[in-house]
Amino acid sequence: MQELLASIQRNAIGLGLFAIVTAGAIAVAQVGTADRIAHNMRLAQSRALNEIVPANQYDNDLLADVIPVDERFNQQLLGPLPDDATIHLARRHGQVDTVILPVVAPDGYTMEMGLLVGIHADGSIAGVRVISHRETPGLGDKIDLKKSRWVMEFNGKSLASPGENAWAVKKDGGSFDQFTGATITPRAVVAAVKHALRFFEQHKTQLLSYPLAAPASRVENN
Repeated sequence: MQELLASIQRNAIGLGLFAIVTAGAIAVAQVGTADRIAHNMRLAQSRALNEIVPANQYDNDLLADVIPVDERFNQQLLGPLPDDATIHLARRHGQVDTVILPVVAPDGYTMEMGLLVGIHADGSIAGVRVISHRETPGLGDKIDLKKSRWVMEFNGKSLASPGENAWAVKKDGGSFDQFTGATITPRAVVAAVKHALRFFEQHKTQLLSYPLAAPASRVENN
């Protein structure tokens, strides 16, 4: 009986040590993986932003010069954004030249689609990129620049050009192409970009006059 109890005790201790070691290994892996994921996400975001506004067209830190999307703004026009969503500002000589808005199209064929919509100070589109989606491969995924150049149709457009009523796919009487066998996806993207332009018009003064954050002061060691 004593031998059985001793065996159970040894097994319990062994299992406990195994659990502690395993939990520690998982925690270390999670920390390391989280850092890599954050780094990769930052690189991907930087690449997407620079596709919309090339590096030679701004002279500020595009990743750091941001505005939180908070109660100051009509957030509904940008879709169901995460709480930490930010607007990026591209400046030249301290003046905002292009605003890059985070946008969510809630009515894709399969799920929400995440976009970045760049708008110049004159209200024309600098570029649109779809940064997250799960649309049907071979059909709806043509919104991805890697699959087709469809999103390039937005470049240079504004609410006035082609006209607000023309902001729809051709099947709905608008001026934008739809995909063969897939209308829902491009329809949702066109609507989301149009809403982004409306957002810009509503908040243009706030966005273009947003102050440049002062650089952090250096702390001297005594």
